[in-house]
Amino acid sequence: MSNPYQPPASELIKNVHEPEYVGFWARVGASIIDTIIVIAIIFPLLFAIYGKEYFIKQQFTISGVGDILLNYIFPPIAVLLFWYFKSATPGKIALGASIVDAKTGAKASIGQLIGRYLAYYVSLLPLGLGFFWVAWDPKKQGWHDKLADTVVIRPGKSGKSGQ
Repeated sequence: MSNPYQPPASELIKNVHEPEYVGFWARVGASIIDTIIVIAIIFPLLFAIYGKEYFIKQQFTISGVGDILLNYIFPPIAVLLFWYFKSATPGKIALGASIVDAKTGAKASIGQLIGRYLAYYVSLLPLGLGFFWVAWDPKKQGWHDKLADTVVIRPGKSGKSGQ
């Protein structure tokens, strides 16, 4: 039985120290921003190296070292560098979001970040279900977040994100 002399608890007070988890649609928006930035960097370089034929051809072949560097090496390195030094990609920075350790709320370790990136493939494989999981999870974690023990939050704010 509860104490009848205890003041009633307020939801506002209960959630003061709980971070604001960034929801599905905000993260989709951040991904779109990131994709536009990557395309704006990579496409002109590919055009300069290979010409318009690179974009016209219907084959799924590797065109050379520039193709490998720009399409397969640069994106993961850029993402990991942004995650490590800024705790977010440019899209998440634009939304005021950060990737942090789920248990402590501190900056995620490089091991967690590499694991998170590799776990993107796990999230992607079953028709992207691991990414959609963000919409249903109470902490807005995708499978990649759960596997790396990270969360995406808006620092300095409190309360739960309904998005």
